[in-house]
This record gives sequence, structure tokens and C-alpha cells, in this order.
Amino acid sequence: MAGIPTSEPTGSPEDAADAAHSRIDTTVAHSARIWDYWLGGKNHYGVDQAAGDHIRTIHPGITDYARADRAFLGRAVTHLTGEVGIRQFLDIGTGLPTTDNTHEVAQRIAPESRIVYTDNDPIVLAHARALLTSTPEGATDYLDADLHDPDTILREAARTLDLTRPTAVMLLGIVMFVHDDDRARAIVRQLMDAVPSGSYLVLSHTVTAPGMEHMDAAVEYWNSVGTPKLLQRTPGEIARFFDGLEVLEPGIVSCSRWRPEPTPTGEPPEEVALYCGVGRKP
Repeated sequence: MAGIPTSEPTGSPEDAADAAHSRIDTTVAHSARIWDYWLGGKNHYGVDQAAGDHIRTIHPGITDYARADRAFLGRAVTHLTGEVGIRQFLDIGTGLPTTDNTHEVAQRIAPESRIVYTDNDPIVLAHARALLTSTPEGATDYLDADLHDPDTILREAARTLDLTRPTAVMLLGIVMFVHDDDRARAIVRQLMDAVPSGSYLVLSHTVTAPGMEHMDAAVEYWNSVGTPKLLQRTPGEIARFFDGLEVLEPGIVSCSRWRPEPTPTGEPPEEVALYCGVGRKP
């Protein structure tokens, strides 16, 4: 595929997809597949649809959260590529391929952009070839790796990215699966320590806050039936992931309210229980 760095073969893409499919448990709902269902994708099973539908009965607005997170990704990548000049993205917790993936947004603006996707979900690996497209000038790659192992992520990402140059580290809806606060912050800090001044952190996270009790109930149900279990954090706890970084305006806010398109009424969009931010490494 265009732009993919060469290496010693470890098996065909078909072999990797077959091996990944053999690891997929279709008896338990999974977050990536439910997200895919809410976004209108096709890479999910009946168990995921049932869980997703039940969560929507608890919290009817949950589908809007998935869409708001995806729209935030597009706006953040557009800003970093078009306004800041970032040309490298390390997207961890990729999720299932859908429309306007990171490389599509970035390479539409700057065809020379280079993107590394990382996930440890076998269904994402099975469909990773959909992410491994690139302009001739740029590159994309996919790593089957876990956020809990940042050493491996950084080592393997360096095959495609020059980590001495400014890089955007994308952590959308993934740090919530690291339940220990100290460990979660240490992972984010290690990733940002590995990239130079002028790099950016792009992060979104489920939130618990007054007035969002429906989300609390939805998460409680999810953790009783699905995998992996997720942890909500307060806006203040989410802000701590940006310690030492220069947080861009409008700060740590609902994903729907990070530099949104103007609404017909001029009113801000409805808040969603996913908060986000973009921070620059000084």
C-alpha cells in the first residue's frame, strides 16, 4: 500500500485478519463494536446491538456522544494540520474504521502527512487494512499494541514517524480504560515526553458531572455487561492529563463545544458527557 514502510514479512494481511477474527468473542458486547453500531457502521454483532439499544433506553442521547467525539476528531485534526502545520499523528485507541479517519482528514489538507494507528482490539485489527491507505506522498501504519505498553507503541511507531519532529498524540476515548489514575497520567506523560516541543495532545474522555446522571447509569449498565470496563472522570481529573501543556481555547470542554460549527440559532450545541481538549507541548 502506498506509503507503508517496508519490513520483514510476518504473514499476509489475510493471515493477520484470520488470526484476529479467531480472537473475537461474539458472546460479549465490546465498546468498539457498540461505537461502530451507534455511528451507523456494519462491524458489530447482535450482542453489541442489543447492548447499544439498551444503553439508549437509559440515555437516549448516547448516539450523539459518539458523533460528537468523531466530529471533534475531525475539527482537531483539521486545525492541527491546516493551521498549526502538524504532519505526524500517533492515533492510539483507533477504533473501527469509519468515515473521515485521521489520515483522511490530515492527508486531504497535507498529502505528505504520516499517521500511525494503534489498537489492541482483534476486530479493529481484522479491519485495519481499511486504515492502511495513503497518498503517495504520505504514509499510514497500524500497530496491534496496548496503551498499557507505551514503550512498544513508541518503539514501533518510530518505524513510520520521526519522533524528533512535532507529532500529535491522539487519545480519543481510550484513557478511560486505564482505571488507575496515577498509571493513566504516567502513560500520557511518557507519550508526551517522547515527542518534542511543538507537539500536541488530543484527548477525549467520559465525564461524570452534575446534571449528567443519565451517563452514570449508562456506564454502570455497560460495565455490568460489556468489555472493557470504563471509568468516568470529572472535568478536573481530565484536565490533569494536560499538566505541563498549553491548553488551546476553549479549554477542557464538552466535545460538542470544542470550536464547533455555528448553529442556526447561534446557541452553543448541547453538551455531551464526553469532554476533550487539545494541548501544546511548550
